[in-house]
Amino acid sequence: MMSIEISKTATRDGSPASTSGVVSGAAAILYAAWFGFLARVVFTFMFWSSGLAKLIDFNTGLAEMSRFGLEPAWLFYFVTVVILLSGSLLIILDRWTWLGAGVLAVFTILTIPIAHHFWTMEEPLRTMEFHVAMEHITVVGALMTVTYASGRRN
Repeated sequence: MMSIEISKTATRDGSPASTSGVVSGAAAILYAAWFGFLARVVFTFMFWSSGLAKLIDFNTGLAEMSRFGLEPAWLFYFVTVVILLSGSLLIILDRWTWLGAGVLAVFTILTIPIAHHFWTMEEPLRTMEFHVAMEHITVVGALMTVTYASGRRN
């Protein structure tokens, strides 16, 4: 079996301590601060873009809350926007990542019984919403991973 090992130790500037060839080029990118920042921005895209969309289009955001029976809609709208944007920001800035990821994970899990309750639906919607719920659980796993990685770095 073939394996490539990337050094787990880094120099003060964040670059890998010892690697060679192609691996050193990949490691240089992976250890670069800009790459970590970009990865966190892309990772949180689904959260901050949803928060911004709700913030930009207040009426649609409010209607979404009402459609799912969340009343008072304005309060759920406000809390949702705050959670989506602040949770994303904490992860992007790599500050209190555990808190941002935790809040987003709880939010993501709560959307399953509120908006994706596939067990109450008829086919083909049942299967589509089941897959959305499974994707949400996977996102929670990714939030756990980003928290773990942040803790190891910091």
